[in-house]
Amino acid sequence: MKRNYTIAILVNDQPGVLQRVAGLFGRRGFNIESITVGASEEPGLSRMVIVTAGDDKLLEQVSKQLYKLIDVIKVVDVSASPMVERELALIKVSADPAVRPEILGVVETFRAAVVDIAPTTLIVQVVGSPEKIDAMIELLRPYGIRELSRTGITAMNRGTVRS
Repeated sequence: MKRNYTIAILVNDQPGVLQRVAGLFGRRGFNIESITVGASEEPGLSRMVIVTAGDDKLLEQVSKQLYKLIDVIKVVDVSASPMVERELALIKVSADPAVRPEILGVVETFRAAVVDIAPTTLIVQVVGSPEKIDAMIELLRPYGIRELSRTGITAMNRGTVRS
């Protein structure tokens, strides 16, 4: 059965690691739905969070292949346990003064924030689940989205499970 997997990969913070990990997915025909990389709690190590679609066999194959890469320290299927996932989006929307109150109502409803105001546009920052961001984009679309940038998903397990 095909589903999304969220995989956390702890890697040495070295040049080329991202390229090698992404290349592994590409060479094997696995699509990366989302990828984020940043510092981890350990100095010298980075955490990659990759979302990919497939089945349990795909996940097992990807994990085995990742461990063959010299800079990969740990691979965890974060989606196997309860997790918190978040994404950030910046949305530049057309906002003439006449429609700004309506847009601000949407922003408030989603607990988002206006981070820039220009004469004819607003930039809105929203943080949450991918579904929340998708919903906000759909509500802002009628006003005219001029530019959109999403970070990709980052995630970690709830409670005491470490990834």
